[in-house]
Amino acid sequence: MRQTIIFLFTAMLFLAGTQSADAQKRKRVYDDVEPIPHKVENLNLVDLNNEPCTLPYYGEKNLLIFYVDPDKHKQNDKFVRDMEESGRAAGDNIVGFGIIDLKNTLFPNSIVRALARWRTEKNKATIITDPRCIVAEKWGLGDCNNKFTMMLVSKEGELVFFRKGEFSEEDQAAFYEIVDNYR
Repeated sequence: MRQTIIFLFTAMLFLAGTQSADAQKRKRVYDDVEPIPHKVENLNLVDLNNEPCTLPYYGEKNLLIFYVDPDKHKQNDKFVRDMEESGRAAGDNIVGFGIIDLKNTLFPNSIVRALARWRTEKNKATIITDPRCIVAEKWGLGDCNNKFTMMLVSKEGELVFFRKGEFSEEDQAAFYEIVDNYR
């Protein structure tokens, strides 16, 4: 009996160590973010009416993209409001729009799309959706779940700015320094 308990305990420790190493390996791969700048491609996503679409103005203008998890849509709300009110990121060569990450939300996709349609009727913003984390995967962004992500893609198709999560003062300053070159 004692040998059985020792064997089971040893097996449990071995399996726990194996699972932990596997989990760490998956996390490293999943959180691996490509260095900035790097080339990105136009993507096939879905509009708010669940119809196929691509990124608006890709290759024509510099794109300021807000890639948002609906569960954390207000994560950098003050910074975004200040940026919109000041017009500091506005210019003839830049267009901004939102992409909603539908894969990682707790809310039903149809409700998220309906709320976004209602909001865009009021503010005339452009919002599209990403039903399968295509943006994060294809552009090498790592894990964007529960994070507000902001990107700047040049009209040449390069991701030149990328931050996710809660923006620090340094993140905000870095954004303004870079966006000034693309307005």
